[in-house]
Amino acid sequence: MEKLEADIVIVGTGASGLFAALHVPSDKKVIMLTKSDAENSDSFLAQGGICVLRDKNDFDSFMEDTMKAGHYENRKESVEIMINSSRDIINELIGYGVDFATKDGKLDYTREGAHSKPRILFHEDITGKEITSTLLDEVRKLENVTIMEYITMTDIIEKDNVCYGVLAKDANNNEMCIEAGYTIFACGGIGGLYEHSTNYPHLTGDAIAIAIQHGIKLENVDYVQIHPTTLYTKKKGRAFLISESVRGEGAKLYGKDRKRFANEVLPRDIMTQKIREQMKKDDMPYVWMDMSVLGEEVIKNHFPHIYEKCLEEGYDCTKEWIPVTPAQHYFMGGIHVDKDSRTSMSHLYAVGETSCNGVHGKNRLASNSLLESLVWGKRAVVDLLKKEPAYTSDFDCLANTTKSHQLSNQEKMYHDMVLEEIERERQARG
Repeated sequence: MEKLEADIVIVGTGASGLFAALHVPSDKKVIMLTKSDAENSDSFLAQGGICVLRDKNDFDSFMEDTMKAGHYENRKESVEIMINSSRDIINELIGYGVDFATKDGKLDYTREGAHSKPRILFHEDITGKEITSTLLDEVRKLENVTIMEYITMTDIIEKDNVCYGVLAKDANNNEMCIEAGYTIFACGGIGGLYEHSTNYPHLTGDAIAIAIQHGIKLENVDYVQIHPTTLYTKKKGRAFLISESVRGEGAKLYGKDRKRFANEVLPRDIMTQKIREQMKKDDMPYVWMDMSVLGEEVIKNHFPHIYEKCLEEGYDCTKEWIPVTPAQHYFMGGIHVDKDSRTSMSHLYAVGETSCNGVHGKNRLASNSLLESLVWGKRAVVDLLKKEPAYTSDFDCLANTTKSHQLSNQEKMYHDMVLEEIERERQARG
């Protein structure tokens, strides 16, 4: 079994993992792993934008919008941290070259569902790609960071609740162990476990299964968000999301009777419920969305990629209604972390969708995900640099022992384990 060494191993190359890597000092070696190629993270898929506190007068409103969307189950401390960190995060992104939309020489803001006012920065309808590709380009310039693609984490190496690194395998099932003083899970969500999801199919909650195996604390794993509007199609594969900002800009929803049935800027879980009720009433697998009311100029400038995708499916959304339906979208629960991204296991951190820091509560407010990922990706590194790294003379023995316990059907076992835990939590809530 090949052995690699690093100061920090980061599992995942989405926004949270990349932002973490960018805050590691240049004298520390970082190894980043990803199950696919580095661009295939859900961070690249985010359409709508990223929230930011516009000014101090917006704080209470931003807080209330986030808490209300989360059914007041949010960790208030985490929401405060996210909001108060937002402007600095945006300034860093602009410093890296992220190109947010402007109007009259100033940053332009849009609004999405459950936001009481416009506070979302965007780049066309591919904000996630603009941010994450920029961060990836910056990370690739770093001499101290190595990105290893098509590498799957299979387990962690730990003893007495201290993490010393990870086990992994490449696309040919060649196994390796990576010894690291600190480990950061930035593994993304669980959409690959669902038949209909906006997520990449390789994101199957491996870190959640590993956490279950090792007794690492989880939180709210049954809180799985459904996005209310994805483009309906009979084709198989990842569902294409019709951004919340489309409705925030004024698009309308209609039932079979061509009548509106709900306020289009309701929180996602309530909006999903309303759409499903209408679908059941209509005995249809979708409802209709009218984007044409936005006007051809807005659609082609603000939502060009949605426009192109609709054309591929045979719909000109500047002139006709498009069919939309709900699909699994986001994981609000995950591995429990504190305000500094620390898990219940020493020297193991979790950031992004893999983690649960309590920001989102029971339902995520639109466009808080990219911001949350960046805030806690940075906080993880700031915190770990304050403590001594974890190393042990038993590492090789621990790695071999962990490897010997793995089963041939581990991938399926992990999948089943996560789904069973989600269902167990759901049943426990009654």
